[in-house]
Amino acid sequence: MVLTQNELNSHLYQSANILRGSIDSSEYKQYIFGMLFLKRLSDQFDENVEKIKNELIKDGLEPSKAENIAKTDSSEHYGSFMVPKRAHWSEIRKYSVDIGAAINKAFEALENENPSLEGVLVAIDFNDKDRLSDAVLNKLVLHFSKFSLANSNLANSDLLGRAYEFLIKHFADDAGKKGGEFYTPEEVVRLLVRLVKPQENMKICDPTAGSGGMLIESIKYLEEHNLDKSKVSIYGQEKNLNTWAICKMNMLLHGVFDAHIYKGDTMAEPKFVENGTLMVFDRVLANPMWNQKEWSREWLEKGDPFNRVKYGLPPKSSGDWMWIQHMTATLKSDGILGIVLDNGVLFRGGAEKKCRQGYIDDDLIEAVIALPSNLFYNTGSPGTILVFNKNKKESHRGKILFIDASSEYEEGKAQNFLREKNISKIVDAFDGFADIEKFCSVVSIDDVIENDYNLNVSLYVDTSKPEPEIDVSSVNNELKELIETREKSYEEMQGYLKELGYYE
Repeated sequence: MVLTQNELNSHLYQSANILRGSIDSSEYKQYIFGMLFLKRLSDQFDENVEKIKNELIKDGLEPSKAENIAKTDSSEHYGSFMVPKRAHWSEIRKYSVDIGAAINKAFEALENENPSLEGVLVAIDFNDKDRLSDAVLNKLVLHFSKFSLANSNLANSDLLGRAYEFLIKHFADDAGKKGGEFYTPEEVVRLLVRLVKPQENMKICDPTAGSGGMLIESIKYLEEHNLDKSKVSIYGQEKNLNTWAICKMNMLLHGVFDAHIYKGDTMAEPKFVENGTLMVFDRVLANPMWNQKEWSREWLEKGDPFNRVKYGLPPKSSGDWMWIQHMTATLKSDGILGIVLDNGVLFRGGAEKKCRQGYIDDDLIEAVIALPSNLFYNTGSPGTILVFNKNKKESHRGKILFIDASSEYEEGKAQNFLREKNISKIVDAFDGFADIEKFCSVVSIDDVIENDYNLNVSLYVDTSKPEPEIDVSSVNNELKELIETREKSYEEMQGYLKELGYYE
């Protein structure tokens, strides 16, 4: 049976139902993704072994020798992963008790054989019987055993990657506000990527990678534009260990085997460093935590070895402008940054205003885009997209494009979302870099300075509806008629009162 996208999505969705009631919904993702990844590697490894073994037998080799050689060579056919015996799905199925311990050992064996997986799988602990009983895990193993996840059983090569995206969104929906910690709505990601337009031979980075959506969407953008995705270099860093592991698996299930995804605190310990200085990238995309309270300010006050504090340290209450300073410090001289942040970055005063002033004076801001409200999982705030460009076109210099996209959305049950026509309208306006009535305005930096460096979009894009023109003569005639009607009614009422004897 060849699995279709809908069938695989439904199958994986049902696996979450098996866990329902045993663990919190915000934790489903790490267990389901771990099982999915283990099953995929095992099935594909077995398929590769069988294929290579049969080819060797055809060439005259004895079956037993052919199988031994095939097991060694098969790792080259799936991202250089070797699946040792302990990690085979057939071995997992042998257990009816201590299933969690068997899965943990399978993960450990996979990591031992494949250094690129170090830390990805062992972070997931299945051996917690108070939360995951053998009965629950047995159901989960049997459920995943229904279908092979080898290439020959999948309708197309994108099936697993798309199923992974489906699950990430589903788990974000389930997790509610916690979903915002690892997932940015796909349409916002798509918009951001289409604004910065990654190209071949570029180095692309998301220093707050989450589950890797920005980076995967960048790969998709290349494919959609008939560009060679193998000619880009992908980099990401994520602080949360479980989310980092999900990001790594996301890359691998999408067939992106050479992505550089590191774990750690980007602000305190950036991983992409060469000879003591920050690596620089052609494109940086990110949706960092908004108004972050814990962002290593005390450490940076002592002096930043990477010279990222160009315009000043933001207040402890919000690291937004420090994230911007970090990311622009990692841009090449012609690099572009697209970042999603809270609207407060546009107008808050104090140290944040000082940072904003520096970027405006140095003409590094290309566009400010006001988003609709209630797009994100962890907040109803609308958010904004800022595009920074270190090498603006001559015609864009000394100017900033302001786009009011606050009305460009479709209402959903729990959240609003951007439709394709909304995304296209915003991207077309950004590319056109011209005034569009009630939607966007090209504003000189001098005008922004006159507004005390305030970047609030409503100051520059008038979306108010004009008051209807009043016909004074017509209104006056209507008023006269109302007065006459009132007087007539008053006289009639007095007559009735007189008849009733209330007065003579």
